[in-house]
Parts: sequence; structure tokens; C-alpha cells
Amino acid sequence: MDWLEVSVTVSGEAAEAVAEALARYALHGVAIEAGPEGIGPGPVTVRAYLPADEALARNRRRVEEALWHLGQLLPIPEPSFRPVADSDWAEAWKQHLRVLTIGRRIVIRPSWLAHTPQPRQVVIELDPGMAFGTGSHPTTQMCLLALEEHIRPGMRLLDLGCGSGILAIAGARLGGRSALAVDNDPQAVAAAQENVRRNGVSDQVQVIAGSLEQVSGVYDLVLVNILAPVIVEMAGRGLAERLAPGGVLIVAGLLAEQEREVTDALGRAGLSIVGRRQIDDWVELEAIHA
Repeated sequence: MDWLEVSVTVSGEAAEAVAEALARYALHGVAIEAGPEGIGPGPVTVRAYLPADEALARNRRRVEEALWHLGQLLPIPEPSFRPVADSDWAEAWKQHLRVLTIGRRIVIRPSWLAHTPQPRQVVIELDPGMAFGTGSHPTTQMCLLALEEHIRPGMRLLDLGCGSGILAIAGARLGGRSALAVDNDPQAVAAAQENVRRNGVSDQVQVIAGSLEQVSGVYDLVLVNILAPVIVEMAGRGLAERLAPGGVLIVAGLLAEQEREVTDALGRAGLSIVGRRQIDDWVELEAIHA
């Protein structure tokens, strides 16, 4: 399958809103081209890839309409469109990724770039393939910050909606005993499996296809970096049952306006919010058994 690249260069303040608009039509996520310290005031380029299938014309029109409506509230320039052959897709992503430092110890290094690690740094070599999870998006960054805060040696981790596998790999490299990474996208599963192998954590991290229903047992850290409606749905389908006593649930992918809905759903599942982060409009929450 070929692709249509959509790119919009905006301020850091507007980047999340643009990413949210593009994510509705980009099957494999949205990349935010940030600086080495993450997203700042800007400028920031947001990129997404639309499948060149029978729905392309309709999806392109919808993207243009969504950005036009956003432009009534924020300064949003006209998007740029560029056809990308399937064989060139990975190279298109490579042009826009860089070494990224997150928190005190975590470094995300694209596999084709060099980096000399500092003492105690944990370097994750990442090739996202066709899966969301490059480390540049605020939701991923906040999950990594929360993971760094809560991880303890010997912990068991569960990463639901793992994308590239970045969170499960980081958990293993930071001292976790084991991690189960789960995604319902076969391309994400393949990318995560390759990234697990590349980072030398195959003995600790298992990647499987599926969702919450394919998971059994309990885990000390459960990470769900998806979208608010999916988090709410999982909360009603037994998400809390996968969290061990004393464990921490980390959820992200929600906007500030969706926070109450997610908090209420977690509360109904018997969980209490104990931590919160926010970057612009994106929110990350941490919860424990009440």
C-alpha cells in the first residue's frame, strides 16, 4: 500500500490539537517532530500518513476540513501533501526522527543515528516501523516519565496498545523483571518484536497480538497509552483486575477535556488517582487500587 504524507508546521501549543485531528485518519499514528528536549513553544512539524486506498480522497478532504476548523481557533497553516511509496515509507519517517532524552535516564535513539551514552543513561534503540511510538509525542513522553518514577527492580509490566514496544522495552531496561506487550495491529506487533530483539530484552519482553481479553494474571505496572474512549471501555471490561495489589496503572492518550470521563471510569472500576501530568492539552494519570 502507498501513502499520502500530511505535514503541518505549527507552534508547540497547537501541535497536540493538530495531532489529534490527524490521528482520526492516520491508521498508524502521528509523529511530532520535536527538539531534543521534547515539545517546546515551537515551531513543531506534525506528520501523518494516510493510506492510499479507496477512502483516500474522502480522508484528505476530512483532514483539510478538520484543520480549517482548528484554524478558526489557532494559527494553522495550510497542510502539505506528498505521495510516498510503500517501499519509501520507512525512509520518510527516518528523515524526521532524532535522538531524544526523556527524564533523568532515558534516551531514545533511532537505530540509524549514533549516540554516546552518559553514565547511568538507558539508551533504547528504536525503529518504529509502521507503528506509533517514537518517543516524540507528549503521551509517550509522560508515560516514560511515570515509568521512570514508579519502576522498581523485579516488577512485572503490562503494556496494552504497545505500538513500537517503547514502554515495555524501557521498563525492562530500567530493571523490570518481565513485560508483556500487547497490540491488535499486526504491523505494530512485528515492529515491537523487532525492537525487543534489537534492544536485547527478548528474555524479558513478550509481544503478542490482541487486547485486554488476551491477558491473564496480574502486573505491578500496567501502561495504557491509547485513546480516552478505549481506556474507558477497558476500565469497564476488567482492566483493574490485571493490576496487582500495590501496583500502579499509568494511562495516557487523553485530552484535558476527557480527563473527568476517564477518572470516573477508573473510579467505578475501584481505582483511585494518585498522580497526574499534563503537557499542553494532553494528560497522563496514575491510579492504584482504592
